[in-house]
Amino acid sequence: MIKYLLILSAVLCVQSTAVAQIHKMERRDSAVTIRNHQLDPVVVTGSGHHQRLKSTATPVHVLSGTEIREQGISTLDGALTRMMPQVSMAPNSMGTFLRLNGLGNKYILILVNGQKLTGDISNNVDLSRIDMSRVKRIEVLDGAASSLYGSDAIAGVINIITDQPTDQLVGLTSSTRISGKGQWTESVNLDIFHKGFGSYTTFTHDQADSYRINDLEYVKGSDTETQQSIAPLFTGYRSNVFGQKFTWSPDEHLALNAGLNVSYKITDRPETNADISGGTDYEMRYKGLRWNVGGIYKFSNRYSLQGDFTADHFRYGKEYDVETKANAIGDYVLSKKQRSMAGELKAILRLTPHSTTIIGGAWRNDKLEATSGNIDKDVYTMAAYAQHEMRFFDHFTATVGARLTHHETFDNHFTSKAVLMYAPGAFRFRASYSGGFRAPGLDELYYHYFSVNRGKPQIIFGNQDLSPEKSHYFSLNAEYRTDKVIFSVTGYYNRIKDMVVRQNIDITDDRMTMLKGEFPEMTADQAEKLERYSLYTNSDEGDVKGLQVNASVNVFKGLNLSANYIWTLARTKSNDNWTVLERSIRNAATFTANYHKSWRRYGLNVNVNARFQSKTYYPDYEDAPGFGVWNVNTTHTFDCTSWAYLEPSIGIDNIFDRVDRRIDSNLRKYALYNPGRMVVVGLKVKLKY
Repeated sequence: MIKYLLILSAVLCVQSTAVAQIHKMERRDSAVTIRNHQLDPVVVTGSGHHQRLKSTATPVHVLSGTEIREQGISTLDGALTRMMPQVSMAPNSMGTFLRLNGLGNKYILILVNGQKLTGDISNNVDLSRIDMSRVKRIEVLDGAASSLYGSDAIAGVINIITDQPTDQLVGLTSSTRISGKGQWTESVNLDIFHKGFGSYTTFTHDQADSYRINDLEYVKGSDTETQQSIAPLFTGYRSNVFGQKFTWSPDEHLALNAGLNVSYKITDRPETNADISGGTDYEMRYKGLRWNVGGIYKFSNRYSLQGDFTADHFRYGKEYDVETKANAIGDYVLSKKQRSMAGELKAILRLTPHSTTIIGGAWRNDKLEATSGNIDKDVYTMAAYAQHEMRFFDHFTATVGARLTHHETFDNHFTSKAVLMYAPGAFRFRASYSGGFRAPGLDELYYHYFSVNRGKPQIIFGNQDLSPEKSHYFSLNAEYRTDKVIFSVTGYYNRIKDMVVRQNIDITDDRMTMLKGEFPEMTADQAEKLERYSLYTNSDEGDVKGLQVNASVNVFKGLNLSANYIWTLARTKSNDNWTVLERSIRNAATFTANYHKSWRRYGLNVNVNARFQSKTYYPDYEDAPGFGVWNVNTTHTFDCTSWAYLEPSIGIDNIFDRVDRRIDSNLRKYALYNPGRMVVVGLKVKLKY
């Protein structure tokens, strides 16, 4: 399939070239330009409406699509972890375990153009559904934001904003990235815009091989005896994403949009081998279908009404590539199917020249079918919210907001927000409070889960007596911002009540009798290997304390330096005992140097970036050591004609070959998944007329 798509892309390129030569249309801008990194972009996530970054009372971190391209990055996790130290990720066959400001996946709300992305595997987010070739910018909001965004926004919000160009009649772009370990990404975009109508088509193929750093593992129960293993540290995969979006703006008042996104992903793991451990009988296969319609009507520059409806379907299961007693090669067994439908209507009102008021309502229905967890449930939520932002006394801006959520299972819940910003000249001083709310997931409520992974049984019970999680987030921020320099310091405290955790319960004779009755399919051999089972419960509380320091400077025209640091202490308390949260990191920092220079029709961009972090805490396992990884990428832009340019790139990931070479064991976890030093090459071809 990929071969034919590439052939089709080549044909389209040739046809586009011929058309461009016939029409001889001049391009409106040049790809080869000297630019300073923009330090004051337009953002939307912090306040719910578009405004300049320096004007937001709620601090937001922004990563532009240009910065992502300059670093030679093709994945969302690479973009976030290289630039934002408060984000860490751990890839696995179940998706990506994401952590933001000390808290994990279920506390992070991921949005695409302001709409929630559904689809997780055991709370691991499937980030492969996000098409990075369309990313205009990524906005990250730290801390609770439930008054504006509802449930799940306790650790923060990651909002991926996509791009729909309107400065061209037809544009065709092909982007290729290749590196070691079989990593290959190919994206083809076709953009059409004419007289208010836009059509934006995308196809992306992404793949990577499985790998491990050390071929040895400790034999279970031994600290000295080792054996060979093929169990991957990083799980290989092949994925395809197709996207289509239409926009229509018949006049200056009305703008409509409709979009469709189809995704497919399958893992590529070593097969079961009788002579060596670590193989698997099946691959994990994921499918996603997401569509949305929406629009905005501007009555005037001061009043607008915006509506959106999104339907998101996601499923995953096991596709067998090794014959077993129960399954033939090619059999597919569904594990989990999720479906969500969400609608939102909001009015953005500028009642006075110095204020913005948002009033909105939202409805959402989530459904979960889990074969392995014996669940077929759905739940709805309805919410009404309001936010008012006002500037007064020239330098002060205040924001207050509130949301009332009605949850089908947990009744009504109220969250609020209050922010004050004092902005004299180039300085910004902010103080904020925001409440967070998370209703337990359907799996946490109803799971009745039994599975066997590599011969080891696992049992998980849901708990219908769970309480919703609630949080209180406080932050203080001081910032100095000019056209050349940004320096900011933020201290924050996030307190979470009734955290939902999985409690491990040791096996007794009475409990084993109960488990055999609950799961009659469990064999005597499996019961013998079962050491404990899990039950979702509310722990007493959790808290996260942190300090962020961010600096960016345009040293001179073409050279930008940025550095970011975060200190985090994330803990949970149960029965008067405080425990460091699993996978939390105490210290992390990122650094980037970007240089851009042009000579007539040639442009050079050199990007050096690094990530440093201290050890990763695993309370029940051996802590993973800290590391520092440096990368360099160069892009070379050639303005071939007025309608086309080429942009080859070459770089080195992990310049100093930092890898975690420890021998694998049942008590050992990892934080660095990098395979070592690799050359990365890419090519972007764009035709525009």
